[in-house]
Formats: sequence, C-alpha cells, structure tokens
Amino acid sequence: MATVGVGIDVVDVPRFAIVLGRRPRIVERLFTEGEQRDARGKAERLAARFAAKEAVMKSLSVGAGSVPWKSIEVVRAPSGAPSVRLHGAAHDLAELRGADEFHLSMTHTAMTAAAVVVASSKDGRAS
Repeated sequence: MATVGVGIDVVDVPRFAIVLGRRPRIVERLFTEGEQRDARGKAERLAARFAAKEAVMKSLSVGAGSVPWKSIEVVRAPSGAPSVRLHGAAHDLAELRGADEFHLSMTHTAMTAAAVVVASSKDGRAS
C-alpha cells in the first residue's frame, strides 16, 4: 500500500452555522441526502462533513470546488465509523491520482469541526 496524499481541514462551527442560517439551501448543494440525514440538522455534524470533503480534495492535491461537493460523500458504517464514498468527477480524479482507499477521521465540538484524510493505493501505485 502506498500513500497518495494527506488532507486536513478545520471548520469554525459558529461561523458555519451563520452561513447555514443565511443560506439554508446551501445544505442541499453541499451534502447528499444521506449526509443530511446522518447530521440530523446539527451544524457541528455538517461542519465535520464539510471538513472531510475539503480534506479529501487536499489529499488529492486539488483545492475546494475542484469537484462537485456531493461527488464526495461521507457515509457511516453500522458501527458509526465514517468513511468516504466517491462519485462522478471525484471518483475520476481519485483514479487519475492513483487513490483507491480513503481513511477518514472526523471530530467536532460546539466550536470546531475537523477532519483528516489519508488517500492510499492498494496496489502500491501513486502518481
């Protein structure tokens, strides 16, 4: 296994909550239905998922908005452990970069949400 990239992002939850309050439709633009359901409308949970999406992009050496936000999806295992599922443009970018696994850790408090992603290649190739 080879590491393709590492990404980290931190979000200020009160500022994120202000954005959500001012632009409620942004939730539909940024998050899949499953992410919205898992977050249960809580700003800190949405902020952690937003941080995860940013961290995925950084692990692939691109910036925010390089792929559609909903093409990166944070899903939960029955145990509650988060993982990343890629669709469309994000999946294509990961293939181009040689990343086929993403290891995700997220955390949040009422004030801060953070995520770390390690992108790796099962077959040892990294571009």
